[in-house]
Amino acid sequence: MTMQENNEKMIAAGAGLTLWAEDFGAPEDPTVLLVMGAQAQGVQWNDGLVRRLVEGGRHVIRYDHRDTGRSSRVDFAAHPYTVADLASDALAVLDAFAVDRAHLVGASLGGIIAQRLALTDPHRVLTLTSLSSQPLGTDTAGAIQRAMAGLAPSPGQLPPPTAELLAVLMTSFPEPGAGLEGYLAARLPMWRVLHGPELPFDEEEYRAMEERVHGRAEDIGAALNHTLAGAAGDSFTTADLASVAAPTLVLHGTRDPMFPPPHAEATAAAVPGARLVMLEGMGHTLPRAVDGRLAAEILAHTGG
Repeated sequence: MTMQENNEKMIAAGAGLTLWAEDFGAPEDPTVLLVMGAQAQGVQWNDGLVRRLVEGGRHVIRYDHRDTGRSSRVDFAAHPYTVADLASDALAVLDAFAVDRAHLVGASLGGIIAQRLALTDPHRVLTLTSLSSQPLGTDTAGAIQRAMAGLAPSPGQLPPPTAELLAVLMTSFPEPGAGLEGYLAARLPMWRVLHGPELPFDEEEYRAMEERVHGRAEDIGAALNHTLAGAAGDSFTTADLASVAAPTLVLHGTRDPMFPPPHAEATAAAVPGARLVMLEGMGHTLPRAVDGRLAAEILAHTGG
């Protein structure tokens, strides 16, 4: 398979929204829906990972969230949305490809979306993989606010992002009109920290990814609306994960600076029967170096 052997769609998702999506592999094979994290485009699921999943007998779909890539821009002030709406978008993508049930693989915020769907629409979820994420119902915004104020986490609160990451995130989006080089100058320091200190950092790999992302986006700054959507809160709590019936895999890097390992441990503890796999040295990114390990774990989990 080459990455050209795909099928792109522009999907009507209601309320005037259009979502970009593409699929790979044979539609009759079990479907894996890849759900990216906040401010991230579908193409940030590496081509190499997708290729390995297809070669393993999976039909793979990746897509751009609203406010990213080639999907619709939203006037958030006039039409605010929540994580629940982002979850509805994921179902619209499955519907557009005539997929009744899928294996959900969600990274970071995508993991929250996938967990939510396992509760609200269990009949659509074959298995759940929560990757580099945290338990549904975690007050990330509150944890960050306390950390920024120099306060210790509240009792029972999961650890906040590292101080180094919080500092670099403050300057990770350039001013409008900065151009490609200005954009890269702001983004690459963030990726270096997110990548973590253990695995070798390939700056050219991240530069190529961000050049692709920048080139696909009509409004690169619109993705910041995901932060507002995530801060809106959710009616679900971590305790609700006890009702998840889908077989669940929790994949997480041992050096994740955004959601340190206790987030993975808490997710696995909250979902009955969940299997926790810690990926040695991985941070909060999905570099090519981990494609093989991720694909092997996902194929094994979705092969039952």
